Amino acid sequence: MGKKAYPLRINEQVLSAMQRWADDDLRSLNAQIEYVLREALVSSGRVKVTQRVITDIEPNDADDNSKAN
Repeated sequence: MGKKAYPLRINEQVLSAMQRWADDDLRSLNAQIEYVLREALVSSGRVKVTQRVITDIEPNDADDNSKAN
């Protein structure tokens, strides 16, 4: 699955905090934002992990069933 560019409007303080976190974790800001979004999706049950090192995500079975109804 490829990556899609998306312009993001974000609060300056949130962006600065994300940059500091990214620096601490030796990631780029973009990679850090993607990491946080993935973690939130998995922890909320909206997607399931398809690999231990997450590169792709797939919809949860519950999401598939709700769309079918």
